[in-house]
Amino acid sequence: MRSNVTNPLTAVRNLGILAHVDAGKTTVTERFLYATGTTHKRGEVHDGTTVTDFDPQERDRGITIFAAAVSCAWDGHRINLIDTPGHVDFADEVERSLRVLDGAIAVFDAVAGVEPQSESVWRQADRHGVPRIAFVNKLDRAGADLDTAVESIRQRLHPTPLVVQLPIGTEDGFVGVVDLLRMRALIWADGGDTAEEGPVPDALRDEAERRRRRLEEAVAELHPVALEEFCARSTLSAHTLASALRDLTRTGEGVVVLCGSAYRNRGIEPLLDAVVAYLPSPLDVPPVRGTHDGTEQERAADEQAPVAALAFKVSATATGRLTYLRLYSGTIRKGDTVLDTGTRRTERIGRILRVRADRHAELDRAVAGDIVAVVGLKSARAGTTLCAPTAPLLLEPPPVADPVVSVAVEARRSTDTDRLATALARLAEEDPSLVVRTDPETGQTLLSGMGELHLEVAVEKIRQSHGLEVAVGRPRVAYRETVVRGVSGLVFRHVKQDGGAGQFAHVVLDVAPLELELEVDGDGGGAPTGFVFRSTVVGGRVPQEYVRAVEAGCRDALAEGPLGGHPVTGLSVTLTDGATHSKDSSELAFRTAGRFALREAMRVGVMGLLEPVVDVTVTVPADAVGGVLGDLAARRGRVSDSVPRAGSVVITATVPLAELFGYATRLRSRTQGRGTFTTRPAGYAPAPVAVAGDR
Repeated sequence: MRSNVTNPLTAVRNLGILAHVDAGKTTVTERFLYATGTTHKRGEVHDGTTVTDFDPQERDRGITIFAAAVSCAWDGHRINLIDTPGHVDFADEVERSLRVLDGAIAVFDAVAGVEPQSESVWRQADRHGVPRIAFVNKLDRAGADLDTAVESIRQRLHPTPLVVQLPIGTEDGFVGVVDLLRMRALIWADGGDTAEEGPVPDALRDEAERRRRRLEEAVAELHPVALEEFCARSTLSAHTLASALRDLTRTGEGVVVLCGSAYRNRGIEPLLDAVVAYLPSPLDVPPVRGTHDGTEQERAADEQAPVAALAFKVSATATGRLTYLRLYSGTIRKGDTVLDTGTRRTERIGRILRVRADRHAELDRAVAGDIVAVVGLKSARAGTTLCAPTAPLLLEPPPVADPVVSVAVEARRSTDTDRLATALARLAEEDPSLVVRTDPETGQTLLSGMGELHLEVAVEKIRQSHGLEVAVGRPRVAYRETVVRGVSGLVFRHVKQDGGAGQFAHVVLDVAPLELELEVDGDGGGAPTGFVFRSTVVGGRVPQEYVRAVEAGCRDALAEGPLGGHPVTGLSVTLTDGATHSKDSSELAFRTAGRFALREAMRVGVMGLLEPVVDVTVTVPADAVGGVLGDLAARRGRVSDSVPRAGSVVITATVPLAELFGYATRLRSRTQGRGTFTTRPAGYAPAPVAVAGDR
C-alpha cells in the first residue's frame, strides 16, 4: 500500500484534520505519518514526541496551537495534510487552513460525540464548501458507542451519515472493524501495525448484513445511478457503492463515517484508503475564482497556466521567514519572480520547501495543487495573492475574525521597548487575528486576540523567542455601543470659509435602532448588529455622489461611540433631506457633515453598551454540579441545559466574556481538578446598567 511515486494532479489530496480539542486530531496525523512510512516511530501527544506539535508550548500544554502542514505518500497518492487546532481561541488558524484545502477529515470522540468546537469547525467547513469524511475515534474507551456518536452527528450537524464500518468488539475489547463495502473483517492484533484481513465473524454476520442493507438504501435515496441499480437488482455492487459514496462526499450530500482508535493504531489504513477513494483531488474541485480590474476570472488547476497562489500562513523560523502557499495554477521554480497583487510589488522566490512540520525538504519546483513553503518573500502576509506578473489575479483572502479580548503589554525594562515593538509586529504578521494598537488616551500598548489562551500563548512566545520580560495588564474585552432610542429630523449644517473655496453641506438625518438583524444570545434573545444606510431624498436636493459621501462620513463616525469610545453597531441611518451650494459643496464637505451629524445624533439619542458573550460547555463530576451552577450564576451566566453523561454532568450556559477571566482556576478548585470547560463566541448582548456605568 505504500508508495513514494511522484503523482499527477489526480493523485494529490489536500486535506485537513478538524475536531474539538482532545478528540485525537494530532494522534491521527501521527498514525498517518507512521502508516505511510514517513516516520518510523509513533509520536505521542502525552510524551511530547509528535511531529506536528513541535512548538514548545504545544508540547507543554498537550494541545495543537498552530496549524502544521505535513506531506506523505499512500497507495501512489501524495497527501498534503494540515493538522489544525481544536481550541476555540485558535479558530482563525482553522479558517485560514480551510480556505486552501480541498477536503477534510472530521474527528469525533466516540464517547462525547459532537462537542461544541466540533460543531464550530464543521460550520466553518460548510462555509468554505469543503467535502468531509468522518472518523469516530477512541472506540477503545469506556462508554464508547459508534451509533450514539453517529446519531449526534446527524442531529447536531445535519448531514446524512453513511456508516461504512461495523466495530468488532467494544471498549477494551475493540480489535477491528467490518468493512461493509467488501464485507470483510480487518483485525489488528495487539502490538501489530497492519490489519489481518479475513471473513466477517459469524457472530456479526447478521448485523453486518443489516447495516450493509441500510447503507445501500441510504445511498440509493441520494444517488440516481445507485437508485437505478438498486431498483433493478435490489442490491448495490461494491463498485457502484464506492462510486456513489465518492460522488456524495464531493457534493456534500452525504458524509462517509469510519471508526477506530488512533492511539492503538486501529482503523488508520482504512481511513487512508477512504481519503484516497472519496476526497477530491485538485482537479475535482471548481477552478479558483479571482478578480482583475473589476472582472471575475477563473484559473484551472493546470501546471501550464499562469501562476496563481494564495499565502495562508507566515512563520518566522531559525532558517528564515517561511510563507506557506497553496498553488492553484501554474508552476513556480527557484528564482522565479511573482507579483503580490495587493501591493503591486514583485518578489523573488529563493527556495521551495516540501513541509513536514518543522522539517523541510527542498524542491526545484512546485506545481498546481501543491501546498509548499517558500523562502525569500519579504512582504507577503496571510491572505496575499501571488501570481504571474504578466497575468495579475486577486484571490479572495480568508476572513479575519475581530478580536474580543485585549491586554496591556509593556517591557519590564525601558531599554527593551523597541525590541518589544518589533516582537509584537512579528506576532501580528504571523497571526492576523492578533491586533496591536496604542490606546490614544492611556498610551498603553494593547494586544488583542480571540481569547485568554490566545493572548497567553502570544505573550509566552515573546518571552521564549525574543528573551523579553513582559508585564501584562488585566485582559479587557471588546465592547460595542448601539442605539437604544434614536432621533428624527436631526439637522446639521457644515459651513467652513477660510479663504478661497469654502465647504458647505446641509444634511437631515433619521437615526434608529436596527432591528432587522440579530446576533442571538444564549437566552434566545439578541442584540442588534450591523449598519444600514439609505436615502429618501427626492428632487435631486442632494446629488448621488454626495449621498455616498454622507454614508462614508457616517461609517467614519461608527469607529467611536459616545459612551466609552467603543465601536458602534446596530443602527439605521436615513438621509431625508439636504441642501448644496453651487460652489462650496463637495464630497469632502458632505463626508464631514455626515460624520459630525451622526456623532451629534448619538449624543442626543439614547445609547446602550453591548458586551461579548460566549456559550460555555462545562463538564463536571455529578457531586460538584451545585457549586459550579452557583459560580456560573455569580458570573451572570444563564444556564440553558444540563445533561448527565457517564458519571458526569454537561452544563451549557451563556456567560459574558468579561466574567470568564480566571474561570479555569476557579473550576479546577471547585472540582478537584476534574472539571473541564470549552467556550464558543455567541455574539453580543446588552450589558447591565451597572456594567455600562463602570465603563
